Amino acid sequence: MTSPVGLHRVLEPVGVLPQAAWRLDPYAPLGVDEVRVRVERLNLDAASFRQLSEKHGGDGVAVRAEVLEIIADRGKMHNPVTGSGGMLIGVVDEVGPLSPLPVKPGDRVATLVSLTLTPLVVEDGLAGWDGRGEQVPCVGRAVLFARSVVAVLPDDLDPRLSLAVLDVCGAPALTSRVVGGYRSPSVAVLGGAGKSGSLALAAARRAGAGRTVGVVPVSAERDRLVAAGLASAVVLADARDPVGLSAAVVGALGAPADVTVVCVDVPGCEHGAILATADGGTVIFFSMATSFSAAALGAEGLAADVTMLVGNGFVPGHAALALDLVRADAGVRALFEARLAAD
Repeated sequence: MTSPVGLHRVLEPVGVLPQAAWRLDPYAPLGVDEVRVRVERLNLDAASFRQLSEKHGGDGVAVRAEVLEIIADRGKMHNPVTGSGGMLIGVVDEVGPLSPLPVKPGDRVATLVSLTLTPLVVEDGLAGWDGRGEQVPCVGRAVLFARSVVAVLPDDLDPRLSLAVLDVCGAPALTSRVVGGYRSPSVAVLGGAGKSGSLALAAARRAGAGRTVGVVPVSAERDRLVAAGLASAVVLADARDPVGLSAAVVGALGAPADVTVVCVDVPGCEHGAILATADGGTVIFFSMATSFSAAALGAEGLAADVTMLVGNGFVPGHAALALDLVRADAGVRALFEARLAAD
């Protein structure tokens, strides 16, 4: 008997949910409420790809080998160091007769749940991937559960662009919700030139933000973000330097931010984000590199009266909102397309 959350696919340790499991069974016959997808492309999350790339000194062959090893060992793409995975696109191959998911065979779809809980088999050895970019051409198959979330890819956008956008679509949706709860708030986005950061800036502006500042670590990203026109100000700062980051945000906004959105893929940014946020403000953590114990203890140690939210990747309507932002905002689209071209 199948479980709508995939318990029947858990091999080790039995009794935990698929995301927490060490190993899943991607080979069992398709359940009556499951969907099988022919995989075309994986999108590794930024924190996971950075960790693998840095571990192997940028050696793409070694990165590819480790990704294959992880998938073979675990039955899913679940980086044991970062605890993160990514998502995928593919074509629906078979739909169980009791599946509640709104898809049919032949639909090209993107999974809006993490690869850390998605049973996955790779059949081509990732032969089309050089190990040097987050997007991974792939021939394989994956299984979606009854409680999975999936989106049919739009016809008007390049599938690679849609995949990149949908990989981070929770960020703009939650940013929009939080910003809408304030009256013309100031918003700081750490990692503002990246995928989730640029979408968060665009969503904040649409939701009624007063002033926005994008924080980036290097001048090349500053120039790209200025050209995109997504922020009222763009500043250079190391998000791991609490005092320097706070000074940069206050210098740009005239005061700490009402809302701070963390979209960087390196650890150690918790204290800076808290210090850069006004009392009564909100910090949204979207990075998988975040240490939530460091965030909680840091806020306590700084006597910071801030609300801290974990971006869990799901907000109702998140896919449609993110895709609409890319369609409507030329600056966001330009940043995404430049990133894809570089990959």
